[in-house]
Amino acid sequence: RAVAMSVSHSSRLNKLVREQYMRLPQDGRVQVTYVWIDGSGEGVRCKSRTLEKEPKSIEDVPEWNFDGSSTAQAEGSNSDMFLVPVCMFRDPFCLDPNKLVLCEVLKYNRKPAETNLRHTCKKVMDLVKDSHPWFGMEQEYTLLGINGHPYGWPDNGFPGPQGPYYCGVGADKVYGRDIVESHYKACLYAGVKICGTNAEVMPSQWEFQVGPCEGIEMGDHLWMARFILHRVCEDFGVVATLDPKPMTGNWNGAGCHTNYSTEEMRREGGLKHIEAAIEKLSKRHDYHICVYDPRGGRDNSRRLTGHHETSNIFEFSAGVANRGASIRIPRQVGQDGYGYFEDRRPAANCDPYAVTEAIMRTTVLNETGVETKDYADH
Repeated sequence: RAVAMSVSHSSRLNKLVREQYMRLPQDGRVQVTYVWIDGSGEGVRCKSRTLEKEPKSIEDVPEWNFDGSSTAQAEGSNSDMFLVPVCMFRDPFCLDPNKLVLCEVLKYNRKPAETNLRHTCKKVMDLVKDSHPWFGMEQEYTLLGINGHPYGWPDNGFPGPQGPYYCGVGADKVYGRDIVESHYKACLYAGVKICGTNAEVMPSQWEFQVGPCEGIEMGDHLWMARFILHRVCEDFGVVATLDPKPMTGNWNGAGCHTNYSTEEMRREGGLKHIEAAIEKLSKRHDYHICVYDPRGGRDNSRRLTGHHETSNIFEFSAGVANRGASIRIPRQVGQDGYGYFEDRRPAANCDPYAVTEAIMRTTVLNETGVETKDYADH
């Protein structure tokens, strides 16, 4: 009974009945689900419409609109916001030929909404495209029951200390693998560049990785992977939280470690370019901390304590194979002399557009200080 009470009511509806309707033919028409980031900068919203035929490219998907006053993005007196399609995926919930479409949000005057961080990221990625920046982001998240308690944890108390849960196997070590594997398959079907998953250090905490992605594609694919995660969790009746420190005390927080390289870093002798990039990052630590979570570093301050495999939020550090550093150079990269490095500072609830844009501004465009340049007029 305790387990049953921790899942949502809608997850207990008879799914076999739903399957009967999902098998009905669509007569050539297509259901397109528009997905966008809301006014919190963390939440995703969606709504669907019918197109008369299957869109073959993003250009075939028309712009749409929504009520921004209901998503903390507009005033009620002027609430229409534009949805501009930017990236299309197959729909793993309604199946082919239906689509999921990620959208940018524009205000009534067609300026980007405050939480539309893709807009400037795209400009920066276009500027640095000759560097061929590759990213891979490791999204940690925690499964919660509908009551807000970590899924599978005892109702009154805590599981045993951390140790047996990381990459664990067994009913007493991992909770919610059905959700994780369903999410993985759904991402593969959709065309999201998911590349792995594992159980994390805290019980009921998991991670999936997306990449390698070049440029703006990183943010597009991670946001769609997050949307699919929330939808899969909805079907199972649980909640996925990206809170960077969901449980206080002696439990690991949740990050979104960001692996990064440019073409010259990936070539023979690239280690010197990796070290040069890390030197630039070391001089701009405060700026990066400000953009690595949606609240200017306040969320990350609960996680980046110098404990639980994190660096201290107030200090920049780097090292080979050091998971307590701000920047980790993988041991293999140190041995080979080329490859990539990992920025371990981004919080689980970071905006990947903000993170990847910041890294490019600092390491390729050579910006310094806490101010950013506006390249719009160049």
